[in-house]
Amino acid sequence: MIDRATVDKILSAANIVEVVSDFVSLRKAGTSYRGLCPFHDDHTPSFSVSPVKGIYKCFSCGESGNVVNFVMKHEQMTYPEALRWLANRYHIEIEEREMSEEEKRQESERESMFIVNEWAMKYFCDILHNDSDGRAIGMQYFRSRGFRDDIIEKFQLGFCLSQRDAFSSAALKAGFKPEYLKKTGLCYARDNGYLIDRFAGRVIFPWLGVSGKVTAFGGRLLDSRTKGVQQKYVNSPDSDIYHKERELYGIYQAKKAIAKFDLVYMVEGYTDVVSMHQCGIENVVANSGTALSVYQIRLLHRFTNNIVLLYDGDEAGIHAAMRGTDMLLSEGMSVKVLLLPDGDDPDSFARKHEAADFRKYIEDHQTDFIVFKINQTLNGVTDPIKRSEAISGIVRSISVIHDQILRATYLRECSARTGIAEPTLIETMNRFIYQDKEQQAKERERVQAQTPVA
Repeated sequence: MIDRATVDKILSAANIVEVVSDFVSLRKAGTSYRGLCPFHDDHTPSFSVSPVKGIYKCFSCGESGNVVNFVMKHEQMTYPEALRWLANRYHIEIEEREMSEEEKRQESERESMFIVNEWAMKYFCDILHNDSDGRAIGMQYFRSRGFRDDIIEKFQLGFCLSQRDAFSSAALKAGFKPEYLKKTGLCYARDNGYLIDRFAGRVIFPWLGVSGKVTAFGGRLLDSRTKGVQQKYVNSPDSDIYHKERELYGIYQAKKAIAKFDLVYMVEGYTDVVSMHQCGIENVVANSGTALSVYQIRLLHRFTNNIVLLYDGDEAGIHAAMRGTDMLLSEGMSVKVLLLPDGDDPDSFARKHEAADFRKYIEDHQTDFIVFKINQTLNGVTDPIKRSEAISGIVRSISVIHDQILRATYLRECSARTGIAEPTLIETMNRFIYQDKEQQAKERERVQAQTPVA
């Protein structure tokens, strides 16, 4: 239990603007601060934080409360958990009595999984730095990528020993229950119940959520039979604390820089993020090779409206740039694309350039997404049917944009570049908009029909 005096000390120290800014990009507006509400799909800044009153309120969805309420709601914590989180943030020591066995059993399962993951991250880091195999295999790999010690520490990179039960044996010895080792995905069980380490023989990239909690891990295999050429990734499976479609690698390390520059760079892989940080560019996240989801976009939207998709210039990079972009546009994001020179990805390019040079290259070579799509889909296409399909795809992307002036600007650009009359493009776009509204209405009716009447 936390005594009243400690609670008062926590509440006195906790600055609501500082705490909320860990999760939402706030801008000063008079005596208050405003931003996009993290509790609903907010397209206009309706979320207000008052440092004088010490409260927050969304004038759209109605969510309100003090700093503890915010942490409880945002991080899905109980009241005591939120107090401990704030105490840790402000370096306030909490004196607590030993919990009874019954109280321990009643502890949140989610919190137990976070505790297991936190311990696992420290274990993998310790192996990387202090075990002979960790240094010879794991550290050697990171050194071969040119990663400095400060960057390795910043991302808490680690190594899992090749012995298939080395981690699980250490975790069990430390007192962790097998059920949580399996629920977090750190281990899986054979038919006889014997635990196997999921990440055995891999370098480890921990996933930290926006609050800094360890939600999952990515492991990269270094296959000695091919002298490091064959490299495969294994990621934590979805769990109660990790859903891949809702997370972005590097968001915790990037969130302040994203808000500062009002811009985020989206890359594909772990090493892309790490190398760009080492280069000096910190406003970067990765979606780990999957299509962007609406959850990831809304997470980014809390900090910025501007995104640059940063991929290598091969066929796979072009395909990656095309995925999920209509969703980005429909969520009100300003989207630009940069394909790096052939043979380079963000990782290799970052290792060759300083931050200022890299940023200048991006600024000079980035392309508005609609222009990018026009160039890519129409380049060399002469067949009338294929050309018509490509132009329809471009107009479809324009149709999801909410800003009417921006839509009109893009249609004019599309007309100039394709030679199609603007009224024809407008008619096509309006048809797409009507179809989307009709589909949304049908979806609402379907949901209502499936909802049981009280």
